[in-house]
Amino acid sequence: MSTTPNPYRGFRFPAEIINQAVWLYHCFSLSLREVELILAARGIEVSYETIREWGLRFGRAYAKSLKRRRPQPGDKWFLDEVFVRIRGKLHYLWRAVDQHGNVLDVLVQSRRNTKAAKRFFRKLLQGLCSVPRVLVTDKLGSYGAAKREILPGVEHRQSRYLNNRCEVSHQPTRRRERHMRQFKSARQAQQFLSAHTPIHNHFQLCRHYLSASEYRVARDRAFDSWRDATGTALVG
Repeated sequence: MSTTPNPYRGFRFPAEIINQAVWLYHCFSLSLREVELILAARGIEVSYETIREWGLRFGRAYAKSLKRRRPQPGDKWFLDEVFVRIRGKLHYLWRAVDQHGNVLDVLVQSRRNTKAAKRFFRKLLQGLCSVPRVLVTDKLGSYGAAKREILPGVEHRQSRYLNNRCEVSHQPTRRRERHMRQFKSARQAQQFLSAHTPIHNHFQLCRHYLSASEYRVARDRAFDSWRDATGTALVG
């Protein structure tokens, strides 16, 4: 009889503290040193370098687990790309969200041509059991070319302003980029955003659309999903 190995085996700190550190770092616009200070105020002596290692090792695992547990995405997808300057060179962060504001995927690439668009479409469709009814993009021609080959039966709407939902979704990434003094490499940006985006988005509950009672229910559901994904609850 095989058993699932304990991912926290060999660590000096218990899973609850690791869980808390990763949650603080990805859910809020905090630096590693600020997370270290918050934990120190609770009597937990851990260095920011250790927190960095926790984020790299467990952040993506938590994010993948959350993605497996998320509900089926909506049928209207918004796609957009925004430039990211890495070591003086322009890269592009491709992002897709559904009509409910749920981030479906992100990809950092050095181009925004048709080949890059096709690569993003294929990555986006991996692991999804459905295709969208409508794609909404800006007027970049690469989207149309990629869509005609990969999603030929999907309605495609192109407008400068219809894509605002995805453009707004870039804001948390922009805040973290400024806080981190820009990304150091395309690989580091992809690794960080692959973990940060699902975790941060999981706790963005559109408070202005919910009543107080609805918000409390949604918040508790988000914490329950986090506990199921990580195996531990957040500590007070």
